[in-house]
Amino acid sequence: MFTHPTRRWLAGLGVAGAFIAASATPAAAEEPAVALGLYFNDTTIAVGSEGKIESPIVYASEPVVVNNLTVRYDYSGLAGKAQLTPEIEGDCTTPEENVLVCQEHFEIGIDDWGIAGLLAVNIAPTAGAKDGDSGDLKVTVSADGAKSASHTAKVKIGEGVDLAGGPEVTRSAAPGGTFTAPLALSNVGETSAKGAVVIFDQDYGIRTSKHYSNCTYADDWLRTCRFTDTIVAAGETFAASVPYALAKDTYAPGAQYGYHNWMTVDEFDDFTAYLDSRGISIGEPGTDEALVLTKQPAAQAQSFQADPNPENNWSGMQVKVTGKNGVDLAAIGDELTGKAGAVVTATVGVRNNGPASLDFGRVGAPVTKIDVTVPTGTTAVQVPDNCVPMKGDDADWEEPGKPGAKAYRCFPDIFIGVGEEQTVELGLRIDKVVPNATGTVTINAKCQCEGFQDDTNPANDTAKLVVNAAPGGGNGGNGGGEGGGGTLPITGSSTALIAGLGALLLAAGAGGYVVARRRKTRFVA
Repeated sequence: MFTHPTRRWLAGLGVAGAFIAASATPAAAEEPAVALGLYFNDTTIAVGSEGKIESPIVYASEPVVVNNLTVRYDYSGLAGKAQLTPEIEGDCTTPEENVLVCQEHFEIGIDDWGIAGLLAVNIAPTAGAKDGDSGDLKVTVSADGAKSASHTAKVKIGEGVDLAGGPEVTRSAAPGGTFTAPLALSNVGETSAKGAVVIFDQDYGIRTSKHYSNCTYADDWLRTCRFTDTIVAAGETFAASVPYALAKDTYAPGAQYGYHNWMTVDEFDDFTAYLDSRGISIGEPGTDEALVLTKQPAAQAQSFQADPNPENNWSGMQVKVTGKNGVDLAAIGDELTGKAGAVVTATVGVRNNGPASLDFGRVGAPVTKIDVTVPTGTTAVQVPDNCVPMKGDDADWEEPGKPGAKAYRCFPDIFIGVGEEQTVELGLRIDKVVPNATGTVTINAKCQCEGFQDDTNPANDTAKLVVNAAPGGGNGGNGGGEGGGGTLPITGSSTALIAGLGALLLAAGAGGYVVARRRKTRFVA
């Protein structure tokens, strides 16, 4: 069945990725079978601000539904410096000074991908807090029948600086073409900013033609740039021009989107601590000269800095992709043989014949639907969770992976590169040997749903799934009879590369980025 590296990166737009195990030691027989895991972001807040809303990221060692999910916040290490209050009144109690205990009153489903946004709290400076204050926040999560977990986060208090991004821009280029776009930073507050860091979230087709030494990259995808020596005085604006290129396999005509989000240096340190906990790299530094913002006279700086108004930190660009560069998706069928009672594995799916890649990462939808009808005389007894039974033209979303249906709708990834095959395996039990028992594999289903429906070659959108083909009668295989099945499941390596750091800002609590990214969440084809 499919692997989902993109899900590990994008985390469902707000849900964290890799499981942080509560313990690597095998549980004793009397211990709970499910272990919870926990991460809470290191947080920098500004003196005199309303603070920041943060929530724990809770994991489970295996998918589980829990009752009485409880989070205990012990902020005694911040006494006199910071105060915690619940985001939603009624969720929390205060059993003792500088302790907040919050509980969910409904069943909560948790899997190893994790869940965020529950039992959030506002971390605000006290009236007596001063720049340079810091302390520990100990967070513990527990639930009925599960092993609890704890995590200690660092909370820092500093002066407030209000960074702002520049205006959104529009550019135009053909696949393989080049363009430039501004990278602008303004300080709209009253305090000088002692440096800044920018994080990029750009669609698959947007690449950079230079690799600056103060920036990081995943291949040709720009990830971050640091300007730690740049003092941005109140009221000042700085800018640089960044050269870009569109990948040759960018879909056209259409549009690609890019965003960038500014952070203070201290807030970026909080963010990278989160990435480090998950084993995620911000990329490799470039080998070209440094990207330079206009330098200004140095200003007196304090200990820590935080942005009390992150909603204006972002900026974006739309790249109108000109020309014609389409996609031919082809169905992959299979041809199987077996005796009565045997269970045979059908490997079916979709292949991208190019010349363009398909990226549905901005909307988070699969690139297509893979509809499979089960051949006569067989029963689907092994079905992956990314396949749901079909009842007529309707998908049964309540029972993914349920065996025994006559037809299924299966879902590939949100990105498919040129030449890439994405397949799913179904175990078929041969109840009765029927020569030339034939099912179908159909992609690009015509439905009122998201997904690619502008294929350049509809003739190969259907392939046969044949069991016990009679001599001369079999016509299964790839793309409507182009050969045998047996393709490998998607590896997802290309998908992992295109998933930007930007979406991880959601789990890291960058509220302004949420606003930015949701303004344009569509695929233009």
